[in-house]
This record gives sequence, C-alpha cells and structure tokens, in this order.
Amino acid sequence: MVRLLAMLDIFDYFEIPLQDWLAPLDQALASFRSTTRAVITSPVEEVLGIFMDVLQWIPPVALIVAFILLAWWAASWRVALFTGISLLVMGYVGIYEEFLITFAIVLTAVFFCIIIGIPLGIVASRSNAFAAGIRPILDVMQTTPAFVYLLPVVILFSVGNASGVIVTFIFAIPPLIRLTNLGIRQVDSEVIEAALAFGSSPRDVLTKVQIPLSLPTIMAGINQTIMLALSMVVIASMINVAGLGRNVYRAINTIDLPLGIVNGLGIVLMAMILDRITQGLGEKGPGAHQKSSS
Repeated sequence: MVRLLAMLDIFDYFEIPLQDWLAPLDQALASFRSTTRAVITSPVEEVLGIFMDVLQWIPPVALIVAFILLAWWAASWRVALFTGISLLVMGYVGIYEEFLITFAIVLTAVFFCIIIGIPLGIVASRSNAFAAGIRPILDVMQTTPAFVYLLPVVILFSVGNASGVIVTFIFAIPPLIRLTNLGIRQVDSEVIEAALAFGSSPRDVLTKVQIPLSLPTIMAGINQTIMLALSMVVIASMINVAGLGRNVYRAINTIDLPLGIVNGLGIVLMAMILDRITQGLGEKGPGAHQKSSS
C-alpha cells in the first residue's frame, strides 16, 4: 500500500528546472543597470530632490498652515483642524523630519503616476484594443505581492530612495489608469454629442467636457494611488528607503514597540490627511455637482 502511494506521487518522476533556467536573468538584468540609472533613476532622483529640498526649506509653521488652509479649502474646517493637530503631534513626538522624507517619496511617486497614468487611462478610454491589451498587465501589477517587486527593482536600480519611488510607482499606478478610463467612458454620450454639435473639436471635448466631468472618478483613482503608495512605504524600507517606514522596519527587527507605534502612527495620520484632502478635491469637481444634481 505504501509502495502504491509512493508510485502515485507524480512529482518525484519529473521536475522542471525553472530556477536553473532563470539563473542567467540576474546578470542580464544587472547589465542594464547603467542604462536604467541614466534613463529612469536620474530623473526620479532629480524630482525627488526638488520635492525634498522645497519641503525642508519651508519652515514647519508655514508648512503646517499651508496644509491646514488646503484641507479647509478642499474639505472642511473639521478636516483642517484634524490636519493641524496631526502635524503638530508628528512634530512634537520627533518624527517631523521622517514625515517630510516619506511625504516627498509619496509625492514623487504620485507625481509620476499622474503624468503617466492619466494619459494611459485617456488612451484606454478611446481605444478598446488598447484597453483590452493593457488590462492583463494591470491585473498582474495589482495581484503581484508587493514584496515580489523589490528584487527586480534592486537588480535594475540598486537600493535607496529613488528605487523606493520606482517600486511605489509600479505598485500604485494601476488604479489611476483604470479609474481614468472608467471615468471618461462614463461621461454621458448626450453631453458629448451636444458639444460636438456646437462645433467642439475632439480635443475640446476631451479637455473641456470629458475630463472635467470625470474628475471625481479620476480623483478617486489618485486617492487610491496615494493609499497604495503609503502602504508600500514600510515594505520599500527593506531596500534602504528612508522615512517613517524605515523606522517601522527597524522597530520590527529590534522588537522596539514604542518606535514602531510612534512611526506607525505617523503613517496612519499622513494617510488620513491625504485621504480626506483628495476626497474633498474630488467632490469639488463639476462632475461631482452633476452627480449630486441628478
């Protein structure tokens, strides 16, 4: 009986040496490192450096007031009050500098997501073939575990803050592409026909009708992108990305509960601030008014 069961173990007879076949891939990817650094890493480092220099140059009081005013304008006085208290808490518990670094990394990643993701979403909304072709790629990007992104990024781009921006960009961009595509497709066809009847060009229809009316959906995509970027902060700290995430990772390794709680609280507060502000911005668009009136 035991021998019969052993014979039924089909995996003992044949094994595909996939890992051996993929072994040369490490050197092949590493050979592109100089090219990827010149083409991708350097621009990312420049944009990240600009954001970090500006944020560190602004006095804390001025930056906090700017956040409060933005939150008040975008959302409400309650969100503004919460924003001010949260930033003061982060400052007084000693994680303000780490907050600035993390915010700069998230801001850079979201910046590249916006300038690349929204145009791709627009193209997908205008071409069913392109939308169908990009859908499986987005599915893979959204379902691949976050840790899996780290190894190829390290091989191609080394470690550091720029690599953290790149891996965050890859992880966070799919929702923005999907929701931009969805938002533009959901614009009422009668509104588009009316714009064309009044002599609007296809470009005018896109920029003056479709994008403004789909802005709430696009802002929802930006909101999800920001949340995914913040969720990647701690994971990206494994490749030497500075900020709040690195302190959380250090707390895990050293079992330092106070360090983990303080820096984890900073990530949570920053996520809540950015979530409320982006939601408020989305509700200010003409598309939101159209939905509320209907």
